[in-house]
Amino acid sequence: QVRLVESGGGSVQAGGSLRLSCKASGYTNFMAWFRQRPEKEREGVAAIGNNSPYYADSVKGRFTISQDIAKNTMYLQMNSLRPEDSGIYYCAADLVGGSLLGGEYKAWGQGTQVTVSS
Repeated sequence: QVRLVESGGGSVQAGGSLRLSCKASGYTNFMAWFRQRPEKEREGVAAIGNNSPYYADSVKGRFTISQDIAKNTMYLQMNSLRPEDSGIYYCAADLVGGSLLGGEYKAWGQGTQVTVSS
């Protein structure tokens, strides 16, 4: 099973930007970013597979997912951040079933905190 390590979280003011990285121990085609916001269920925000990106409606036009296959690394560029984007962001890999943004993944990173202040 691939191992995942996230980095890049932090604190920014509303309107700011952050870039998250997820380094995988090996190649994996389908990867995704999920977030856990306070008092909310975990939700998929962006996913990538076969070089095609997918986004949740709440982040379309603000977040960009990308993948450097040579480095086994996935990125999430987050622009125009809002306080409601605050939460713990997790990367996931090895989709075993379901949709890219809502399906079941075998591998999960440890999570990285994103805090957006107003």
